[in-house]
Amino acid sequence: MKKGGFISLLPLAIFLVIYLVTSLIIGDFYKIPVAVAFLISCIVAVLMTKGPLKERVASFSRGASDSNIMLMVWIFILAGAFASSAKAMGSIEATVNLTLNLLPGNMILAGLFVAACFISLSLGTSVGTIVALVPVAIGIADEIGMDKAYITAIVTGGAFFGDNLSFISDTTIAATQTQGCAMRDKFKVNSMIIMPVAIILLIYYIIRGSHLDIVTQNQSVEWLKIVPYMLVIITALCGINVLTVLVIGIVSSMAIGISTGAIDCFDFIGAMGDGIGGMGELITVTLLAGGMLELIRINGGMEYITNKLTTNVKSKRGAELSIAALVSLTNLCTANNTIAIITSGKIAKDISSRFNLDARKVASILDTFSCFVQGIIPYGAQILMASGLSQLSPMDIMKHLYYPYGIGIIALISILIRYPKRYS
Repeated sequence: MKKGGFISLLPLAIFLVIYLVTSLIIGDFYKIPVAVAFLISCIVAVLMTKGPLKERVASFSRGASDSNIMLMVWIFILAGAFASSAKAMGSIEATVNLTLNLLPGNMILAGLFVAACFISLSLGTSVGTIVALVPVAIGIADEIGMDKAYITAIVTGGAFFGDNLSFISDTTIAATQTQGCAMRDKFKVNSMIIMPVAIILLIYYIIRGSHLDIVTQNQSVEWLKIVPYMLVIITALCGINVLTVLVIGIVSSMAIGISTGAIDCFDFIGAMGDGIGGMGELITVTLLAGGMLELIRINGGMEYITNKLTTNVKSKRGAELSIAALVSLTNLCTANNTIAIITSGKIAKDISSRFNLDARKVASILDTFSCFVQGIIPYGAQILMASGLSQLSPMDIMKHLYYPYGIGIIALISILIRYPKRYS
């Protein structure tokens, strides 16, 4: 095998064929478990990597145990424990009742989208927003008889809004630091490009909601049981680490549930165990993906992509398109938008200097296209988290996930038509 050749991307291609293409052909995304597709791809990645088997497995294990991967595993475990225990003690039901009482029936869809946009913008993390809102969204879907995948996609799409725009988002920090521009300047350019998508979607959800003829019943709200979710949202908005936020949610759920007699100690512990167990496949997929993508990197997959995309570029438009393609393919191979930006940031900076591109526009391109790809891959952390919390197939959610597609399309158009003119 030639180091850095196209063959180094074979494991990823095999995964996409086994899971995505095959599922599309047979029309059923539940026939092929995503973990099995990854397992086959991981075996191929190990077999095609040079060196003693022990070293190949060690390299795979290093990728699977990367600090970012293990952080996600912690979040998945705690999120599963919180979501399940909060549901068992009645917190989700109480929060759903409050939401239905506050929002008119025809504004529920738009209200959920705005809430997800606002919380993600404040948190700077799409995963944290999904953890906080998807269980509530699923409860609302059950209450009003809506498609769970559709309403989960609304929240997930809104979560990507803040991931792309927030001043405290890892992607914003990575994009601006690698390009050497101020976050406020990147925010201006970024918002000019993607804000129309959010506005159009908000109007769409308002119109769609008005046609649903949802009849909500005013039900009594158990205010004390809402406290765990309020604490999760408030502490997250204060910038507290997501792990700490989830622990606070679990402890407050236990204290309120037991003190009010809604649940006893052993049932609460059992609910936590069920929630953690429900995240098992999600954790397995995350570990397998981390190991496989590390072997792709070792075999030169990232180098191959970089070399192919940075040749034959002759214009500013071509340079911006090459940067967009670079970060997109890097994100496809890493399944992490922050890592994708960091990995491709230096190359993007070199291209920017060579063609005298505006650093603010380049930072926006890096952030927007990485978020676009992160929202359309079934093995991204956000989709996997939403899938795990809603117990739905990733592809069922992605069919209704309009926001990432929208920002990808408009970001591409902005490059082709040189918009915004001032920064192009």
